This record gives sequence, structure tokens and C-alpha cells, in this order.
Amino acid sequence: MQQVYDFLEEAANLAELLEDQPDSVFDFVTLFKSWTINDVIGHLYMFDVAALKALESDKAFQDFFAPILSGLNDGNTLLQMQYPFLSDLRNRKLFQKWQKNTKVLGKAYMRADPKQRVKWAGPSMSVLSSITARQMETWAHGQEIFDALGEQRQEGDRIKNICHLGIVTYDWTFKNRQMSIPEPAPYVRLIAPSGQVWEWNDSTSNIFVQGSAVEFAQVVTQVRSIEDTSLEAVGSPAKSWMSLAQCFAGKPETPPKKGSRYRI
Repeated sequence: MQQVYDFLEEAANLAELLEDQPDSVFDFVTLFKSWTINDVIGHLYMFDVAALKALESDKAFQDFFAPILSGLNDGNTLLQMQYPFLSDLRNRKLFQKWQKNTKVLGKAYMRADPKQRVKWAGPSMSVLSSITARQMETWAHGQEIFDALGEQRQEGDRIKNICHLGIVTYDWTFKNRQMSIPEPAPYVRLIAPSGQVWEWNDSTSNIFVQGSAVEFAQVVTQVRSIEDTSLEAVGSPAKSWMSLAQCFAGKPETPPKKGSRYRI
């Protein structure tokens, strides 16, 4: 499954950034909800473990996730609910745990049937979709770490998986907000990091989104405002989508405001 290799590359890309950093760096505050780098790595680690539990069995996932869901229903934040799981894991020890577990996750998913259904916090999904979601989360949360450290990430064409996730969650973006789905779904034309052209939907449509694949992925994962990109969105459905796009599970989240997310 190519998507497993893509996930592992994404994790390795982030690990390389943090590998030789001093412990003090893990307390840096990012522009994502004022989470620290420790918070971000803890979040990735917890949900990577959840993905392993989901592959193990429905019961294993439910047993793992039930206390988290209960805490969220009681009004706690996701960040607060990861503290009991992490216990005293912080800084380099946490980073090393996360890094090691990404390899365990990759090996487990490499052996799995891509079509197998697995439980998740939202609707169940295929193994293929699950590992793609882990790549997306790693890339998206990795963005706030690259931003916090003032580093430019070297992107690869593996980002196509994230762009595709953005495309197939077009309906979800609106359904999740209990809004009617604008039709037609826009034609999307993106330029990959390699220079290749990627296209989705009806190319003859005058309703479209076009531009950089990296910027498109940044918008659908909500790590950048559409207004801070050079993406072109033409037509009401395209503009509405890009102002709300959310390719990840969970309650509706408000995309970042213009100028609120950037490389420091």
C-alpha cells in the first residue's frame, strides 16, 4: 500500500526537523490554538495509538477511545484529554515514543487489507482511508511545528493523498455544518510540488479551484486561510467550500483567519 510509505515519509520528514533539537524547543508555543510542540506531538502519538487499536479490533478501539469521548462530552478539550494518556511523557522521551510508534503503525497497516473497515471517532473507514488520515494529520500538525521553528518544509508529491482527501470531503464540509451541499462540485486543478498537474471533477465547469497543491492542502486541513494563499476560487460553490473546507473528522471547526497562521 503506497499510502503507508507516504505516511512513513511524512513522519520521517517531521522527525528529521525535531531530531537534534534541544528539549527547550518542545515548549515552544505554536500558532495552532497556542498548543506547544509537546502538545502537538502528544496529540499525534495518541491518535496513532488509536489507529493501531482500531486495526486490532472494534473493542480495542472503543476501550481506548471511550474515556476520551466521555471527557469531551463533559466539556473537556481534546488537549486536556490527552494528558492522562501521556502521563509524564514530555520533550525528547515523548518525541522518541511517537517516532518509534509511527514505524510500528506503518508495519501493522502494511500487513492489513486496504478494504478492511475500522472504527474511528467519526464514521468507520477503510484501512486505506485510515492511514491516509494519519498522513494528513501528521502533515497538518507538522505545519504548525515547521511554522513555529521558522522552517520551510520540503514538500513531495505524496501530498496528493491529502489533496484527494480534501476533494472527497467536499460533501462532508457542508453536511457536518448541517448546510445544503452546493452543486456542482467544483473542478479542481492543482500544480504538484513536482510540477505535475492534478485534476478532479468536470474540467469544462466554470466553477473551479486552481493553484498550488500545497496551498490547497493547507486550506482543506485548515492550517492556512484561503486569503493567505494564491488559490483561485471561482463560482459560489467553490468560494463557499474554500471558506469552510474541513477534510478531517469531528465537529465543525472554524478555519483560521487571514494572517493568523504563518511561518514565524
